[in-house]
Amino acid sequence: MALKDRLTEDMKGALRAGDKERLGTVRLALAAIKQREVDERVTLDDAQVLGVLEKLIKQRREAIAQFQAGGRADLVAKENAEIAVLQGYLPEPLTDAELARLIEQAVTATGATSMKDMGKVMARLKGEVAGRADLGALSARIKQRLS
Repeated sequence: MALKDRLTEDMKGALRAGDKERLGTVRLALAAIKQREVDERVTLDDAQVLGVLEKLIKQRREAIAQFQAGGRADLVAKENAEIAVLQGYLPEPLTDAELARLIEQAVTATGATSMKDMGKVMARLKGEVAGRADLGALSARIKQRLS
């Protein structure tokens, strides 16, 4: 089942069950997906939907930092609950060992030897780790490996 269809079915299930928190979060995700589809005039595939979900999670994490600084524990809890729901739609994250193996394979395949080649390695890995690893952390690990 496509990820977007799964979200739609989960929205219907949450509506029937009266789970307002889950319903709100799933509706938020579907609205973000629909907005991107309308803006770009395309139908998003699963990889693009994962990108939207990752962006929503990133926004929630940034909001948590702001709410913690402002002493708003109630809003921090709400954002954490939304993150938990959204992460349920992401694939299983890669372990450190799997990530190291993928980086080594990409470095070997691209012939990367210095920081100048980082873009090639990132381009090769970006599709493979979509939704399964934080791209910021991946970038840091590639920098460490190439330096």
